[in-house]
Amino acid sequence: METFDVVVVGAGPVGLTLAIDLGRRGVRTLLAEQDLTTKPWPKMDRSNARTMEFYRRLGIAERVRKLGYPPEASMDVFIVTRLKDTPLARLHYPNVAECRTKIANCEDGSEPLEPYQLVSQNKLEPLLKEIAEHTPNLTVQYGCELTKFEQGERGVKATFVQNGVDRLVSSSYLVGCDGGTSTVRKNLGIKLEGQGGIRSTRQIFFRSEQLYDRIPIGKGRHYYVADQQASAFVVQGDRKEFTLNSALPEGADIEQEVRNRVGFDFDFQLINVSNWKLHLLLAERYRDRRVFLAGDAVHLVIPTGGLGMNTGVGDALDLSWKLAGTIAGWGGQTLLDSYEWERRKVGARNVKASGWAAAGMGMWRALWRPEVTEASSAGAQLRAEIARTAEVHHRRVHEMIGVELGYSYHGSAVIASEAHDDSDWDTTTYTPHTRPGVRLPHMWLKDGRAIQDVIGSGYTLIDLTGDADTKELENSFRDLGAPLQILRLEESRLREVYGSPLLLLRPDMHIAWRGSSLAGQAAALARLVTGHLDVEASVPSSGARETVG
Repeated sequence: METFDVVVVGAGPVGLTLAIDLGRRGVRTLLAEQDLTTKPWPKMDRSNARTMEFYRRLGIAERVRKLGYPPEASMDVFIVTRLKDTPLARLHYPNVAECRTKIANCEDGSEPLEPYQLVSQNKLEPLLKEIAEHTPNLTVQYGCELTKFEQGERGVKATFVQNGVDRLVSSSYLVGCDGGTSTVRKNLGIKLEGQGGIRSTRQIFFRSEQLYDRIPIGKGRHYYVADQQASAFVVQGDRKEFTLNSALPEGADIEQEVRNRVGFDFDFQLINVSNWKLHLLLAERYRDRRVFLAGDAVHLVIPTGGLGMNTGVGDALDLSWKLAGTIAGWGGQTLLDSYEWERRKVGARNVKASGWAAAGMGMWRALWRPEVTEASSAGAQLRAEIARTAEVHHRRVHEMIGVELGYSYHGSAVIASEAHDDSDWDTTTYTPHTRPGVRLPHMWLKDGRAIQDVIGSGYTLIDLTGDADTKELENSFRDLGAPLQILRLEESRLREVYGSPLLLLRPDMHIAWRGSSLAGQAAALARLVTGHLDVEASVPSSGARETVG
C-alpha cells in the first residue's frame, strides 16, 4: 500500500493549485484525476485579482498571463442583437495594462497587487499540470479514479482504479476537489443546499482564425445577445477560440445558430457542444473528520461574475498551509477546524453574490421581445430601454471587487478578532483596512518592491517601528515549531495607511492580529493563531488606529 500525507482527488484548477502548494510546503501529496488528461473545453475564463495574487505567490503569475489576453487587449463588454449590428450598449472596462498603471501609482492600499487575467481553463490546466509534475513531494496521476475510501482515527484508506488495476493508498488526510458531482462528497453523505437546476443551457465551443478580427462593432471579451435564448459569446484568451452559451433546444442546427447570432458569414470549426445547468448551491459541511472538500465540490455558482474557480482557489490556499502545519506538528486542533468556518462563510457570501449578479443581467433580458431586431419605432424604443437597463444592472456581473478582495475571516478561532463587525462585506466596493481577518492590503515599499513580495511562506510579524521587542513571540513560535519571519521596515507610509505599527500575518497573508505592543500577550497570541487556543481566550489588540477603513 502506498502512503502519502495528503491525497487530493480531482485535478481541475482547484485541486492542482492545492497540490502544488502542498508539495512546495513539504507535504507528500498524491494528486489523482480520473480523466486521462486535462479538460479540453473552456469553462472558467477569468482569474480574478486575488487569484492572480495567489499565483504570484506561487511564482507563476506571468506564465498564466502569457496564455491569455495580452495586456493591451480590450476588456469591454457588449450588449448586441448580432455581432454585425450597432451595439445596444458597450460597457468599458480597463485592460490589464491600464490596471497595472493604476496599481503602480496607488499609495493607499485600494488596488490589488495583480490585475485580473482572462485565460481559458483549457489553457490554464495544462500549465498547472506541468508545474505540478515538476513540484517536489508531489505525485501526479491521471486516469486514476477513486472508487471508495474509509477513514479511521489515524488516516484514510482509499482505493483507486488505474489501467484496470486496483491501487490502494493510505494517507493522513484526503481532499475532494472533484467538482459538482463530487464522488467524495456523495460518499460522505454531505448535501448541497440552495437552488439547483435554475436553468439549462448549452455551451457551444468553436474555433475561428478570423472572427475576432472581423467583428465590426468593436473588440471586447463578452458579447451578450438580446435574444430569447439568453445567448452570450465569450472570446477566449487566444481570441481564436470562442464559446456561445445559449439555451438552444435539442435538434437545433448549431452551426446555423452560431451564424445567425454573428450576422455575417465566416469560417469556423465546431469543436464541442455540451449541456449544463445553472445552480446556486452550498454544501452543508466542508469536512468530515479527516476528509475535506474544496471548490465546486462544496459551492456551485452561476458563472456570471466569475466566482466559481476563484472561490475554489481561495479554498485551496486556505487549506494547504493548515494541512501542512498540522502534518508538521505545529498546528493545533482548531487550525484545521477553522477551514470550514472560514471558507464556508466565504462560499455562502459568493453564492449570494453570484445570484445577485445574475439577477442584474436578468433585468435587461426580461425586457426582450421579438421586435428588438425590427427597424421600427417600437424596435428602437425597446433597444433603448434594454440599453438603459443594461448600463446600470449588467455591471453587477463585472464589478464585484469587494467580494474578491474584501472578504474577512473575522470571528475565526485562529484570528484575534476585534469588536468591529466584519461578518459581511460590500459586494462592489473594496475599502482597504487592517482589522484582523482580511488580506493585507497591497502597498509599495520605498525601494519599489511590493510588500507581498517580501513576505515569506510562514507567519510574518511586520514591525513598522523597526525595533519592537519580539523575543517572546519568536520564542513562542520556536517552542511550537511554527515558522515565523520578523520583517522590520522603516516605512512611514505603510504605518500611516495600515494604522498599526505591528501586524501578524498568517501564511496566506491574512491579518491574524494587529497592535502596538506584544508585551504580556505574545505566548497566548502564538498559541491562538496556530490553533492551540480557543477563541474565547483570544488575544486583544492594543492601540490599533484605524486609518484605511
